[in-house]
Amino acid sequence: MQKFPNAYVITGSIASGKSTVVNLLKERGFSVIDADVIAHEQLEICKGEIVREFGEQILDEAGKIDRKKLGAIVFREPKKLKNLERILHLKIKAEILSKASQIERLERVYFIDIPLFFEKKERYAEFKNVAVIYAPKELLLSRLMSRNALSLEDAKARVELQIDIEQKREMANYLIDNSGDRENLELELEKFLRQICAIS
Repeated sequence: MQKFPNAYVITGSIASGKSTVVNLLKERGFSVIDADVIAHEQLEICKGEIVREFGEQILDEAGKIDRKKLGAIVFREPKKLKNLERILHLKIKAEILSKASQIERLERVYFIDIPLFFEKKERYAEFKNVAVIYAPKELLLSRLMSRNALSLEDAKARVELQIDIEQKREMANYLIDNSGDRENLELELEKFLRQICAIS
């Protein structure tokens, strides 16, 4: 199996601050492969197959896939989510591995943003270095409620769809603590970068 020694997966939980960290890494000039962006691209590339599977009600006025409509269907029915993943997963993974292989040749540290890395761990066994953006569950809930204007019940439902953040903390090789403010997060990130850039 091909190894990617210079790749570091960035993951966390919903509202843990992953996007902020990824943006800070980009500002510092690091290459970042974004699994979500690749997933969106593949959604359009596989549009024909997805429409055959889920019907034309998932399209918007412009004839593009409406991710909210599609999400409403697949998150209610696990079997339909599995069907969607069956169409998309191998294509998304192939694209991630292709991009990683290109950047790996440069022999410098780079990052792969995979939101559900631990939930889909068996799919991404090639990547061994994993950093979790951490914040305790209460903080995740309050951030999610204010960010998405959700009730506590709705926020809990979303957070609990994922593996518990404390478990992710245990499984990570590296931890970037985002329990404080932005300034604190930047200090945590610098500490992490010193660790990995020294050993890479």
